[in-house]
Amino acid sequence: MSVEMKHVPVLLTETLKYLNVSRFRERDGVFVDATFGGGGHSMAILDQTGQGLRLIAIDRDRAASQRAISLSQRYGERFTLLQGNFADLSQLLDEVQVKGIDALLLDLGLSSYQLSNAPRGFSFQLDGPLDMRMDQGQESSAADIIRTGTVDQLRDIFRRFGEEPYAGSIARAIVAARSQKTITTTRELADLILSLTPPAKSHRRLHPATRVFQALRIAVNEELQALVAVLEAGLSCLNQGGRLVVISYHSLEDRIVKRMFRQWSASCSCPPDFPVCTCGKVPQVRRLTGKVVVPQVDEIERNPRSRSAKLRAVERL
Repeated sequence: MSVEMKHVPVLLTETLKYLNVSRFRERDGVFVDATFGGGGHSMAILDQTGQGLRLIAIDRDRAASQRAISLSQRYGERFTLLQGNFADLSQLLDEVQVKGIDALLLDLGLSSYQLSNAPRGFSFQLDGPLDMRMDQGQESSAADIIRTGTVDQLRDIFRRFGEEPYAGSIARAIVAARSQKTITTTRELADLILSLTPPAKSHRRLHPATRVFQALRIAVNEELQALVAVLEAGLSCLNQGGRLVVISYHSLEDRIVKRMFRQWSASCSCPPDFPVCTCGKVPQVRRLTGKVVVPQVDEIERNPRSRSAKLRAVERL
């Protein structure tokens, strides 16, 4: 099935605006889409820029190579897909002999392909193995964490990465349940969590298993560590005037992006009680989004998965 038919890129108009794609209709440049996913953002960037714009896409998911075939056929040498972890951005760019880039896009959400593919185990709405690995070449999966984690370890994962208020009781229930039968599927885990939920809370919009599944996915893929690494690498790779756009989907990601953008744009790091600045700090970026950008009502109606998206952008000074 084509990219156009299946993948709906989130905040597309806003993304293209903050990437400043219009500047590259008549000039050369290098863009990086470090979260290729379904390819919707990549295709829109290539469609709205000139022949001198090269786009390098990155994805941990090895299945992305199949989705990239149509883009390679359509755009030729303007498009390159690299399989790897975006945390290794600098090394990946070295492989294709790219030193500086003019834009970097990070769309941190799961693609429709991953969510709708039951064997990948990302969604509790589909019954499949508890996998959740973005790179299926890595060894540890969500099932391994559920099978081997202690109560304390599971509680800490659910609390830290899912901000789950019932992390302790869920962790204890998992350890007790697996002593009778190994938990191996998404449905088994979701049903167990649902069984712990008081009836009055079981019909809320947010499924009781949502935070636990988020936490497991983040832990399996070390997503927060990778985010910090790619932001730091991205800043060093951006040319002067280059843009960095990040779309996040939960508060843990957004806090990291907000904090790092604020640090980079600050002109002073002295303690507040210092009478004069002595640090000599020079801002590295200009924040383009003073207030976080969120989807409009009509986009949320067309694509409910976009409702939690938050976009922030900076420009390299």
